[in-house]
Amino acid sequence: MALGLGLGTGLTAPPARAQDAQAPQAQAQQARAQDLPTPTGPVLLTVTGKIARTNQNDAALFDEAMLLALPRHRIETSTPWTDGRKIFEGVRLEDVLDEVGAGAAVTLKARALNDYSIDIPASDAREFDMLLALRMDGKPLSRRDKGPIWIVYPRDSVPKVQDERYDSRWVWQLNGLDVR
Repeated sequence: MALGLGLGTGLTAPPARAQDAQAPQAQAQQARAQDLPTPTGPVLLTVTGKIARTNQNDAALFDEAMLLALPRHRIETSTPWTDGRKIFEGVRLEDVLDEVGAGAAVTLKARALNDYSIDIPASDAREFDMLLALRMDGKPLSRRDKGPIWIVYPRDSVPKVQDERYDSRWVWQLNGLDVR
C-alpha cells in the first residue's frame, strides 16, 4: 500500500528546516557581497590586490558616483603645496578599503597618473582618517589642481604627519591602489 502525504492520511511532510529555506537567500547575499556595481562614468580609481569585492576581473573600479556614494568627509588643513588652509572633501580611504573587502591589507601601493608610486602602510588609513579628496575649497579637483583624486592627511590636526615621510604619501592624481 502506498502512503500518500496529504489530507486524511495522518502523515505530513517534515517541516522545512530554516537553514534549507535560507540557503538560496544566503547564497544570493554572498554573491551580492562579492560584487561591486559596475561604473557607468569614467573610472577614477582602480583597486587591485588582496580584495574580496570586485566588479571587473580581479579589480574594483570606481567612478565618481561610486566614490561619492560612500560617506563623505572633509578635512581642513594646510599642505606643503598650497597656500594657507584648504578644505578638502571626499571619502575616507578606510571606507574604500572596507568597500572592497581589504581587511587584511598591510601595505597599499598608491599609483598616480604620472606613474609616481609609493608604498603606504594600510594602518595610516585608520590611524589618521586619510581622505581621498575629490574637492578642494568646494571645487572639483582637476588634473591641473592635483585631481581628480588626492590623498590627504589631516596635517594640521595631527602633528605626527607634519613630516616629509608623510608628505611623500600625499599622492595627487591618484588612479590606483594595489592592496598587499
